[in-house]
Amino acid sequence: MGTGEVTRYIGKYGTKRVRKAVLIGTLGSVSGDEAADNPEGVDRSVFDGIKAAIKADRPAFLMEFSTQLLQLRRHRRQARERTSPRGKLERGCRRVCAGTLACVDAWIEDFRKDIPHNDVPTLILHGDADRILPADATSRRQAKMIKNARLVELRMVPTACCGLTPNRSIPNW
Repeated sequence: MGTGEVTRYIGKYGTKRVRKAVLIGTLGSVSGDEAADNPEGVDRSVFDGIKAAIKADRPAFLMEFSTQLLQLRRHRRQARERTSPRGKLERGCRRVCAGTLACVDAWIEDFRKDIPHNDVPTLILHGDADRILPADATSRRQAKMIKNARLVELRMVPTACCGLTPNRSIPNW
C-alpha cells in the first residue's frame, strides 16, 4: 500500500534519509499505460472498461472489485455507496470520500524513471493469488528493476495486506 508514493518519494528526493523500503501489494507502479516504450504496460482499454463499469453501476463495480481485491464486503459497503464518481458526498456522508473515477487515472501513472533512484534494501510483498494486480505485471517486474529488492509472494493470498495476520507476519528481513 502506498507503493507509488514511496517510489515517487525516492525518485524525487533520493535515499539519503531512507534506510529500507517496504512495498506491500505493488500497485502496478511500473506497468503504466501500454506504449511503444512500455510494451509490458497495460492496454488503455482495460482502464476505459473500468471507468465504463463505474459509470454504469458504481456500487456493483465496487462490490466486485472489493471482493476480488480485499474481500471485505461489509466494511467497504458504506464508503462505496456514499462515494460519487467524482468524490462528491452523497446520502448524508459526513466524511470526504475519494472519487472512484479519478482513482483509475492514478493507476496509469508510470514510475519507471523513479525506480532507478532506489538503492536501499527493498522488501516487496505480494499475494500470488492477486487477480486485480497480477504479480507478473507488477511486483515481479518491479523487483527486477530495483537493485536490492527481495520479493516475497504470499501463497494463496489475494493481496499482500490480506496475508499479513498475527499468524503470518512480514518475513525476517
